[in-house]
Amino acid sequence: MATHVKRAFKYRFYPTDAQAAELSRTFGCVRKVYNMALAVRTEAWTLRAERVNYNTTSAMLTAWKKTEELAYLNDVSSVPLQQALRHLQAAFTNFFGKRAKYPRFKSKKKSRKSAEYTTSAFRFSDGRLTLAKMTDPLDIVWSRPLPKDAVPSTVTVSQDAAGRWFVSLLAEDPSTKPLAATSTAVGVDAGLDHLLTLSTGEKIVNPRHERRDRAHLAKAQRKLSRKAPGNGANRAKARRKVARIHARIADRRRDALHKLTTRLVRENQTIVIEDLTVRNLLKNGRLARAISDAAWSQFRSMLEYKAQWYGREVIAVDRWFPSSKLCSACGTLQDRMPLHVRTWTCEGCGVTHDRDVNAAHNLLAAGLAVSACGAGVRPQREFSRTGRSVTKQETPRREP
Repeated sequence: MATHVKRAFKYRFYPTDAQAAELSRTFGCVRKVYNMALAVRTEAWTLRAERVNYNTTSAMLTAWKKTEELAYLNDVSSVPLQQALRHLQAAFTNFFGKRAKYPRFKSKKKSRKSAEYTTSAFRFSDGRLTLAKMTDPLDIVWSRPLPKDAVPSTVTVSQDAAGRWFVSLLAEDPSTKPLAATSTAVGVDAGLDHLLTLSTGEKIVNPRHERRDRAHLAKAQRKLSRKAPGNGANRAKARRKVARIHARIADRRRDALHKLTTRLVRENQTIVIEDLTVRNLLKNGRLARAISDAAWSQFRSMLEYKAQWYGREVIAVDRWFPSSKLCSACGTLQDRMPLHVRTWTCEGCGVTHDRDVNAAHNLLAAGLAVSACGAGVRPQREFSRTGRSVTKQETPRREP
C-alpha cells in the first residue's frame, strides 16, 4: 500500500489586533530561546569540547522560565519554544553531517518571523483553526481546499517582511501519488535569453519578473535611503513598501516556476538537467541580478520534490560536461565556443546547431547513458587535448 505524501498547504490570514500581538510575542520568544540555546551549545563546544543535545536545552528552558529575567517566556505557548529547540538540534545534525553550515543566530530584523505548533497546541475543526493562548480562530482565506479528511500534524505561522501573515498546515495528501509511467524523457538547458531550452526544440521565454518592477523598486529604495536611520514610523513605512515590491516579484516567479515544473513532471518520465553551481555564478557582478531572477536553484528544488511525489526521475549531469561544445550528431568536440555564438556548424559532420537546443540534446543523451549503466548521475569529467578539464563555459551573456 502506497504511503501518502505529506504536503504543506499555505494560506494567508488576517489576525485581529490581539492575535497579532500574541503572535509577535511568540516570534520574539522563539527567537530568544533559539539564540540562547545556540549560545550555550557554542560555548560548550568551543571551551569544553562538549556536545549539548536537545534534552539538555529543553531542561534549560524549564529553568529559564523560572528566572525573573525570563519569566515572560511563560506568557506564550511552550510548544513553539520546544519546536525552536528541535529545529536547532536538526541544524546541528545537518552541520555535523556536512550538509549545512554552522547554525547562525536569529536577527530581529533580518530573520524570518515564524512559530511552529504541534497538535497539542492548536484545534482544527470544520475549517476553523485556533492556536494555543487564543480564544478565536484565525481568519484564514481558504484559497484552495485541504484534502478530504486531512488532519494537520503541524501548523506554522509566519509573517513576511511586507507585513503579510501566512499559516502553513502540514497534512497527508492522498491525491498526490505516482503517475502512470511513460517512456518520454527530456533534456533541459537553463539560460537567460530563454529560461529553459528543451531537447524537443521548445524554448521557454524568460519572464524576467524583476525587470518588470525594476523602476518601481528603484524609486522605493531611493525613498527608503532618504529616511532618517532608526526605528521611525516613516522609515518602517518605506521599508514595507520596498518589501511589498520584492514580495510581488517573488510571488510571480514562484507561481510561474510551479506551473512549469508541474508540467515537465507530468509530461516526462525522466528529466535531465545540468548540475549548476548557482552560488558561484552569482559571484559574477554583471550577471548576478539576472541569474537571481531566473531562480535556477528554486526551479531544480521544485522539480526534484515533485518528481519524488509523482514517481518521476531527475538526473543531474556534471557541470563540467561540455554540452554546448559537443556536436550532438557526431560527437565532435569544438575547441572554442564563445558566448556570442548562438548557432554553429560542426566541423566534423557539417550539421548546423542551435547552441541551446544542442546542449539540451547532449544533456539528455549523457543523462540517459549514465542512468542506464547505473554509474550515478554525474559523468566523469572529459579532458581536452591539452589534458585540462573541459568546462561548459556556459556563463550567460550580459543582460541587455
